[in-house]
Amino acid sequence: MKIPPSTLERAFELARSGDYASSAEIRLQLKRERHDQVEAHLQGPSISRQLRLICEEASKSRSAAAATPAAAPTPEASAS
Repeated sequence: MKIPPSTLERAFELARSGDYASSAEIRLQLKRERHDQVEAHLQGPSISRQLRLICEEASKSRSAAAATPAAAPTPEASAS
């Protein structure tokens, strides 16, 4: 049986996903997922700053990946 991630671990997973723009959005999602004592686990400027920076980086990476066009199939690949 897999042990679910702790509140703090899950917060960092959510930040890395690129789906959240702020620690406030992550807090809301953690509460929706019924994590205990979300505010207690994520209080403090250091945690908020770390989560915000990770959110920003993940969002930039995701945007860059979405902006990169997919490679067109080569004529050789479509002839086979």
